[in-house]
Amino acid sequence: MEPEPDHTKPSTSAAAAGHRKHLAMLERLSKRAAAAAPAPDQDSPPSLSAAAAAIDDLDRLVAEASHSLPPYELRSALAAASDLRAAHRLAASDLRPKKSFSFRNKSKAPKNPPQDPPPTLPPPPDQPNPSVEAILPGLGFRGRRDATLVKDLRVSDEKDGDFTLADLVSCQVYLKGKCRALHVHKLKDCRVFVGAVFGSVLIEDVERCAFVMAAHQIRIHEATATDFYLRVRSRPIIEDCCGVRFAPHALKYEGIGEDLRDAGLEEETGNWANVDDFKWLRAVQSPNWCLVPEEERLQTIDISDVQEREDDN
Repeated sequence: MEPEPDHTKPSTSAAAAGHRKHLAMLERLSKRAAAAAPAPDQDSPPSLSAAAAAIDDLDRLVAEASHSLPPYELRSALAAASDLRAAHRLAASDLRPKKSFSFRNKSKAPKNPPQDPPPTLPPPPDQPNPSVEAILPGLGFRGRRDATLVKDLRVSDEKDGDFTLADLVSCQVYLKGKCRALHVHKLKDCRVFVGAVFGSVLIEDVERCAFVMAAHQIRIHEATATDFYLRVRSRPIIEDCCGVRFAPHALKYEGIGEDLRDAGLEEETGNWANVDDFKWLRAVQSPNWCLVPEEERLQTIDISDVQEREDDN
């Protein structure tokens, strides 16, 4: 009797091939992003924007591959993207003008000084500071205080692109529809409601805020006393955070079901409760995060009637 054919090898081989393909793509895009990072003596806003776009591409690729990458390789890919973004911000800071200084000549004046002083040369023109747009490109809300900010991404001219929230204080932010990636930087005392992000969300330097959103991947750096109501395909990642809490997604508006389906986020995975703290390597629970007690959780919030505007309160 002839032995039965082994049907497991093709599937195993296919999985391995797919895994190698993901790794190869990550390596190529990481090299591309590193090459796009401007050298210190060649910084300019256009090159910064190009580098930011390449790093965003790497973030999106990591988000897409996060479901199939082993934990160690996912950590390595996320660390590479984080290092590139840190180098990008360092390059941006080098564009800020530095204070000029001069040395005083303490030597004695000559016995016969010239009658007319030499002409004074005008100071060199200041180099422009890099704009927030150069560092965090894309459509967005920046530099607002005590404002209600509403955007319907379904009717935007730049729909399905990147969106940025930066330097906001005491603001209510409502984003309907879906976007490719969301960048959040330096928010304080804000409430943020986001429809669907079919790529990654990067949140940095937030304090006393609340976020309600759905995304494929969410990374949180330097957050303090902030609540996150999430639907997320992969495990949320925190780093250098303190007093952050997590709860299930609690947002609805007319058409959100279609937005979630289009973004591949229609299913609840339960990953909102499976948080990875990259700065806590012990086997016991990290003290930096916890779940929001059920009695304190927000009820589902309906923003269907919130109309698009950008008004100060």
